[in-house]
Amino acid sequence: MAEDKKSKATKAKKTISKKASENGQDKQQGPGFGIEKLYLKDVSVEVPNSPEIFTSREAPQISVELNNNAKPLPEGFFEVALQITVTSKISDKTAFLIDVTQAGIFAVKNVPQESLEPILAITCPNILFPYAREAISDLITKSGFTTVLLNPINFETLYMQQKQQQAATKNA
Repeated sequence: MAEDKKSKATKAKKTISKKASENGQDKQQGPGFGIEKLYLKDVSVEVPNSPEIFTSREAPQISVELNNNAKPLPEGFFEVALQITVTSKISDKTAFLIDVTQAGIFAVKNVPQESLEPILAITCPNILFPYAREAISDLITKSGFTTVLLNPINFETLYMQQKQQQAATKNA
């Protein structure tokens, strides 16, 4: 009896799919976005002044650098890489420097050209950031330092600022 229900459900799905393609409503005609793969592309950990740096009692100064780039791949796929570098200094000595590049392959199909850039500059980095943040936190802890939690980043604001700077440079 379970077999009958299963085969009936399969037949119903095939009928629906056939009707959708007959009506020209193929999924590939509309815009689409999907995550194909998320991965750590590059990781670097440096603790150049160990072990002496661990005896210092001064509060460290933390700086964060962020870089995002997108590379087109064949058939509507894009690789987006979010690079975050966290540097900790105590006085004039570097306590640690951690560089993580979290990347992903995203399917972006049938999207108008004017909508493509915001997807690659805002949506994709928003997806990648939590993974990069976790990797950085883990690496800092494994390096023997107190955890540093990166604050959330508003990639939409960063994108808008970048666009304003580009417009100002064009007009200057």
